[in-house]
Amino acid sequence: MTTRGAAGRCPPMAWLCPWLLLVFLLLSRSIAEEISEHCSHMIGNGHLQVLQHLIDSQMETSCHITFEFADEKQLKDPVCYLKKAFLLVEDIMEDTMRFREETPNAKAILQLQTLSVRLKSCFTKDYEKQDKACVRTFNETPLQLMEKIKNVFNETKNLLEEDWKIFTKNCSDSFAKCSSPGRERQPERTFSPQLPGLVFHLLVPSIILVLLAVGGLLFYRRRWRSHQEPQPVDSLMRHPESSSMTQDEDRQVELPV
Repeated sequence: MTTRGAAGRCPPMAWLCPWLLLVFLLLSRSIAEEISEHCSHMIGNGHLQVLQHLIDSQMETSCHITFEFADEKQLKDPVCYLKKAFLLVEDIMEDTMRFREETPNAKAILQLQTLSVRLKSCFTKDYEKQDKACVRTFNETPLQLMEKIKNVFNETKNLLEEDWKIFTKNCSDSFAKCSSPGRERQPERTFSPQLPGLVFHLLVPSIILVLLAVGGLLFYRRRWRSHQEPQPVDSLMRHPESSSMTQDEDRQVELPV
């Protein structure tokens, strides 16, 4: 066998590898384009209409519910705020927003949960290390909660349409500022409507006790003074002679000269 003949029997993988690499690059590019198209148009107007229907179907009530949500006052960056809020919206739809099964609202929530799972591919996971940072406890009505969720989906939709890579931004520094010492949010002072009633119930008994004490003191003092002053009857009984002498003097004065 000649050297030329031996050289002609090259393994098939020797010329297939460049072609496989080219195919892989083309597939990667097509996948990236598909993901960009996927993220940019993942949230449609129909999803926003579903959220609006949930808001319109809520009963107006003064009852409040407690939930955790991203603190927009601490997170000034809208991208970091939405990344934090998106994670909390998933928990709220799972634990707080519960409807009877097979109802239109329950089906709407299921549709939104499916959307949130698909949206995870558009977000980086820099928020998982500091899951409690920049989070505040809210006490609001169900309507206010639904409005917050709708705003999150609406703003996320607008940013993804402008730039599908926008939520790959690293927000670790922004989250760290919220949780760093000295930056923890102080609890807001709220005025309790029951406070005036509580003050009334505490103040009135105290005033009554003071008045009773003052009245008892005045009564005791007056009685003590009455015991100290001599009575006219007692003085007559104690000095009968002086009283008879005064009567004789009166008689002497009345005798004619």
